Amino acid sequence: MFTQSRMLKKIDYTILFTVIIIIAYSLIVIYSATKPAELLSMVDSPVVNQAPLGVFKKQVLNIMLGFVAMAVLLYLHYENLSKHVKFLYVLNLLMLASVLFMGHSALGATRWIEIGPFRFQPSEFAKLIIIICFAAFLVPRVGKLNRMRDLVPCFAFIALPLGLIVKQPDLGTSLVFLAIMFGMLFAAGARPLLLISLITGGLGAASLWIWGHFWLLANRGFNLWIPLKDYQLERLLIFIDPWKDPLGDGYHVIQSQIAIGQGGLFGRGLFQGSQTHGNFLPIQETDFIFSVVGEEFGFVGAIFLLALFFTLIYRCTYIAVNAKDDFGYLLTVGVISMITFHVLVNIGMTTGVMPVTGIPLPMFSYGGSNMITNLAAIGMVLNINMRRQKILF
Repeated sequence: MFTQSRMLKKIDYTILFTVIIIIAYSLIVIYSATKPAELLSMVDSPVVNQAPLGVFKKQVLNIMLGFVAMAVLLYLHYENLSKHVKFLYVLNLLMLASVLFMGHSALGATRWIEIGPFRFQPSEFAKLIIIICFAAFLVPRVGKLNRMRDLVPCFAFIALPLGLIVKQPDLGTSLVFLAIMFGMLFAAGARPLLLISLITGGLGAASLWIWGHFWLLANRGFNLWIPLKDYQLERLLIFIDPWKDPLGDGYHVIQSQIAIGQGGLFGRGLFQGSQTHGNFLPIQETDFIFSVVGEEFGFVGAIFLLALFFTLIYRCTYIAVNAKDDFGYLLTVGVISMITFHVLVNIGMTTGVMPVTGIPLPMFSYGGSNMITNLAAIGMVLNINMRRQKILF
């Protein structure tokens, strides 16, 4: 009991309270976003046909399950996770592969598994599992990733689960995997110039591939094979000029920008957003929830939310720097990479500066799998901080 009391004092309560404020803020916004019952019947999403209060109650349940997952990851010694990497890696592959055979389709992709009344998204849990597995994989390679051939085994380690996610297809989560991988490689000592060259080269090759796909289709009547669906390709291109198709692929981005623009400095007020409550803003409780914040709480409300995420990421960075071992350091960097990428891309796509990829805002968007994964990840970071020094008896 004495030891547990000493360890509880080492919890980073700044992170804990910041997470609680983010979640409380999210519940207010989710309730507002789902208030008009007729809105949900117009959207093909996992929350279709639920009463608004039902959505709110389900999110409360998701949060409770998330805090249970946080408590479990906080209680288990993080160093013991490295002993189960093989099991976790295989489990991850089995979960992702099972989606291809028994998955439930929604929003143009097969990403969910239904077990009775429960529905979960394995690719969300896969993010945390790959952070744990990749951290253990990198520990003996820290400081030894100076050449391209040193990175090849790392790419191969990520490629298999990444390929299963691309197959679903889930472009957003695939990009999150890459962000986690490059963030952790940088932390493990890979040369920054080499990583930057790989990223820019990859982006260039992908752009050329997509350009070649459309050029051949327009001029030769056939196209290059590309591991993306047509709607995903349109999402990648439409952000350049969403008004090219204002009632089709550009609709989401245009309505989101209108909602944020109408919010002004202080917002139109809770339940007062015309875009939010006029059925103009699609999937506003998940992917486009930041648009609701911008419209109803304005620039001030948006900056407040960004400040909360900045505080969270800053404190996690402090914990990473002060971790007592490489495993804890890499685990924390993986979590930082995941959360930072989610925040940047989600807010970027709602404001029109990044393509729409279906990435939720962590601990803010509606969804059980994402909430549980992120709170479990926070629990693991708190665990690393709590055990950064040996407990003296």
